Amino acid sequence: QGQLVESGGGLVQAGGSLRLSCTVTGRTFSRNNMGWFRQAPGKERDFVAAISGSGSTAYADAVKGRFTISRDNAKSTLYLQMNSMNTEDTAVYYCAASPWSNIVTTPQQYHSWGQGTQVTVSS
Repeated sequence: QGQLVESGGGLVQAGGSLRLSCTVTGRTFSRNNMGWFRQAPGKERDFVAAISGSGSTAYADAVKGRFTISRDNAKSTLYLQMNSMNTEDTAVYYCAASPWSNIVTTPQQYHSWGQGTQVTVSS
């Protein structure tokens, strides 16, 4: 199923920006739906954004208009550009790969996960 490795997390002030990256090795990348999820302490893992094999995108309402998901198939890399961040964006962020080519948004529809990267937004 391959390996997914996230990077780009860190500490940012409210109103600031971060870009997360997820490099995929050992599996087909270009045709598969890819997604970002996040999990805050004591909470469930929540959908953030997804991008299909054809480039269609979907976003959670909480991040719509602030976050942008994209992919570079030549580099087998997924991105999440996060702007206008607030303290509620603080979480561990995970990238995930799905066997489906269309948009999917629930964790159960993804079978490969990265190790996660911490994002902390200070007020």
